[in-house]
Amino acid sequence: MGEKLTKSDVQKIQDEIEYRKLVVRKKEIEAVQEARAQGDLSENYEYKAAKQDKNSNESRIRYLERMLKNAEIISDESKDDEVGLNNTVELYFEEDDEVESYRLVTSVRGNSMEGRISIESPLGMALKGHKTGDRVWVSLSPDSGYYVQIRGIDKTNDESGDTIRKY
Repeated sequence: MGEKLTKSDVQKIQDEIEYRKLVVRKKEIEAVQEARAQGDLSENYEYKAAKQDKNSNESRIRYLERMLKNAEIISDESKDDEVGLNNTVELYFEEDDEVESYRLVTSVRGNSMEGRISIESPLGMALKGHKTGDRVWVSLSPDSGYYVQIRGIDKTNDESGDTIRKY
């Protein structure tokens, strides 16, 4: 079983593969040919760098294709009053006496530094299906965890700024 992806994730991945095959691949091949034309390849840094960039692009294409091949397609639908995928949730962290907002996304779009947490993370798993006002235990291990209170749920549908994670 592979990554859990929404239809939107699949489309973003297919778009990136197409872009890398049609645009980036062509540019990288031209860079390799141009560097090769400069002569002695044993001491040609530009040639080595161009080959490395070309190989990196091909590796990314294979990675994304493999991700799609093994993916499990999931729905991003949830009830209006419940926390679900693509919802922005305002949380009160009791231990820290702080309020923070996070958007629940699939693991391929997760980036906690940008306020996007995976539905497969401890916090994401704990919140899914709960409602505004619920006090939720987030289990980090059998012996530890913390409580959060759901202060608000916003049905966010704008995924335009989301990117598919790198390796």
